[in-house]
Parts: sequence; structure tokens; C-alpha cells
Amino acid sequence: MTSLYHRALDDLARVFSRLDETAVDRAVEAIAAAERIALYGVGREGLQIKGFAMRLFHLGRQAAMVGDMTTPPVGPGDLLIVSAGPGEFSTVLALMGVAKEAGAKTLVVTAQPDGEAAKRADFVLPVPAQTMADDTGPATSVLPMGSLYEGAQYILFEVMILKLRDRLGVTPDAMRANHTNLE
Repeated sequence: MTSLYHRALDDLARVFSRLDETAVDRAVEAIAAAERIALYGVGREGLQIKGFAMRLFHLGRQAAMVGDMTTPPVGPGDLLIVSAGPGEFSTVLALMGVAKEAGAKTLVVTAQPDGEAAKRADFVLPVPAQTMADDTGPATSVLPMGSLYEGAQYILFEVMILKLRDRLGVTPDAMRANHTNLE
């Protein structure tokens, strides 16, 4: 069983060995420059992006998940971050259209940088990992379906928070102070 853990970790290591750090830094700068940040993802990608939204809030950023009742409108100076691992989802494309029409910028996190969502985005953060769009064949991950992409998102988003924390000058204590006490 231990070999499955090692194989999964090796698959993740290969993702990060191919990750474009310049694209990560551009995404970090776009987030740092945004007044308000709205985030959206579907399925398990949505779970990862919810965790990212929470950490952005801990950094003191105005961040909200699309669909929550307290999500403000977006407009000029704001950023919509969406996840579209396989390249596109109808809801992602529709929300990107609304955000652009309102004057907000869009950032797409995807494993398919040539996909439709990436073509429509202001910023693209490619994550070179398997999704359900390419989960067959001899070179697939030991992890099923889109799990490699989703696992890579977790690590990527946490590292982006570290970069943002340094970029924004937020201390770990300040982050901790923004954590809810209603648990």
C-alpha cells in the first residue's frame, strides 16, 4: 500500500516540476492588485477553490465564493478566479462573461491552457496535471480521474497564499486573527 502513496506523491512532484512559476507570480500579482475577489469552481475543483477563498479572507482580502448570499457584485478593479481543469464548464464561461461585461478581470486556473475558458481569460494559470479530460492511456496518474489536478490545486493555492502573505506584508498572527471563532 505504501507504494500507492509514493506513486501519488511522485505524480504530484512531476506536476510541480513542470509548473510555470512566472504564471504563478502573474496570478499572485493579479490577486494582490484586486479590490474584491470572487471565486468559482465546480465539483472537487470547487472544494479546492473554496479553501483558497478562505485563505484569501485570512489574508484580509475581500474574497467571496460565487453563489454565496453575501458575494458582492464585481466590477472594475475586481477579479473573478475560476477553475476549469478540463478547459471549460458552461457555468464558468457564463460567469466569466458576466464579470467581463461588468469590467472585472478574470483569472482561469486550468490544466488545459488552450481551452475555451483560457482563451477568454485575462490571466491564465496552467496546472500541468491530469483531469477527467485526459485520464486514460498509459501515462495516467495512479490517482483517479481529476484527483491529480485537484491535489495539485491544494498545494498550489497554499503556496500562492505564502507568496501573497509576503507580497502584502501580512503576518501569520494577522492571518490567525481573521480566522473565525465560531467553530
